[in-house]
Amino acid sequence: MIKVILNGCCGKMGKTVTELSKDFPNIEIVAGVDKFLNKKYNYKIFSSINEIDFEYDVLLDFSRPESLEDLLTFSVAKKKPIILCTTGYNKKDLELIEEKSKLIPIFKSANMSLGINLINSLLKKIVPVLYKNFDIEIIEKHHNQKVDSPSGTALQLANTIKNSLSKESSYIYGRYGSKKRTKEEIGIHSIRGGSIVGEHEIIFAGTGEVIEISHKAISREVFAIGALKACEFMASINIAGLYNMDNLLKI
Repeated sequence: MIKVILNGCCGKMGKTVTELSKDFPNIEIVAGVDKFLNKKYNYKIFSSINEIDFEYDVLLDFSRPESLEDLLTFSVAKKKPIILCTTGYNKKDLELIEEKSKLIPIFKSANMSLGINLINSLLKKIVPVLYKNFDIEIIEKHHNQKVDSPSGTALQLANTIKNSLSKESSYIYGRYGSKKRTKEEIGIHSIRGGSIVGEHEIIFAGTGEVIEISHKAISREVFAIGALKACEFMASINIAGLYNMDNLLKI
């Protein structure tokens, strides 16, 4: 049995992960951490990760970037793997993750959807072929409560596109003014409204034709399933390093 601590257990994703964990007979959530102790689960909820002093196998985080340092310190002390599903990390956060990955296994993904990560893998192959004759734009849509913009997934897709090119490119966040688009631009556009779970579209606009690759998450379950599969994967990892969905999917 894989024993999981769920940080951010009382949030929307925490609730979904808890419910879907029942479909994973080899996974047991043994404790939750959240500043809002307002949910009744079949596991105990702590207000701080530092209050937990019993054995576990994997720490799964669906919270906010502000909790990163405490979570990493705790995981390094316990010598246990951690799965980071949170987005909105700044440069200092990313450097800290990189530093701690030399000590423990860290799984980090901006999007836990299997579909999004397969699209991300596909981009590595098609972008070098299409770039010469196509302009590339990304549109992402999320609910009106999402804090970070652009989404972590949009940035993940944009970084994959940028890293797949031999020429320098730059990000343009939205468009305003009368300046013409340049070839080197990768446009990233964010929409916030209602209860949209998450939609991402990559547009390759050429002369006389347009190629669109899109992904729509119609429920949060897709992210929870990916996170629980990551728990299964990371429970077997005992080598320090930075892991992601490519490792899980073996792509």
